[in-house]
Amino acid sequence: MSYLLEGHTVKRYDGDLNELHMQVIRMAGLALDQTRLALRALKEEDLAAARRVTEREKELDNDELKIDEMIVNLIATRSPVALDLRVIMAFSKSVIDLERIGDLATRIAAISLNIYDNENNDPSSQLLRDVFVMGKRATVLLDNAVEVLDTLDQHKAQQLLCERDELDEDFRSALRRLTTFVMEDSRNVGHAINIVLILKAFERIGEHARNLVEQAIYITDGIDVRHQDISTLLCNTEPE
Repeated sequence: MSYLLEGHTVKRYDGDLNELHMQVIRMAGLALDQTRLALRALKEEDLAAARRVTEREKELDNDELKIDEMIVNLIATRSPVALDLRVIMAFSKSVIDLERIGDLATRIAAISLNIYDNENNDPSSQLLRDVFVMGKRATVLLDNAVEVLDTLDQHKAQQLLCERDELDEDFRSALRRLTTFVMEDSRNVGHAINIVLILKAFERIGEHARNLVEQAIYITDGIDVRHQDISTLLCNTEPE
């Protein structure tokens, strides 16, 4: 675990913070695995994978409750201040994002079951192309965010936040293409609705992943970058 969470006179305090960190990363790993599994279910028409995602949703809920209890106990027994308080508050907010990522992965899996587990025609590869692109991009971003939250690597966290947010652009482009497909053939309407829901879910997963990186910045730098102009605050560039 990070040296940032060590160095207290009471060594048990180090252990408590490290245990909290480990539990958050465990939950993050599960959220990442759920997202990967949901994407696989959609891409490979894997109904077993989709059902596995829905079955494991409760695990993330239980993790959230467990970590919340740990945080309450730490605040009550240690009266954290300065860096310790930042760490605890950042992990508390991260858990909310992780639980929502799990909900979104479950939503994607449920839609996959709705698409493939019936007698209707499956959507064409043209309709699904943007889904796979966005799904891959969101998963990679989440993977990097989990790594940053684990290592508390200040440089990589800043680098991730300074990268262009391509998911938002992908989403807008995908909507334009879907509109064209529906105009060309109204039979695509049903599939298009499901695809829009999936695209939006992946976009939201990307947003929650960036929130995780923002919390890592808050721990390492003490800067709350939420709702701030990242380009001028961290990237030394002029806003577009």
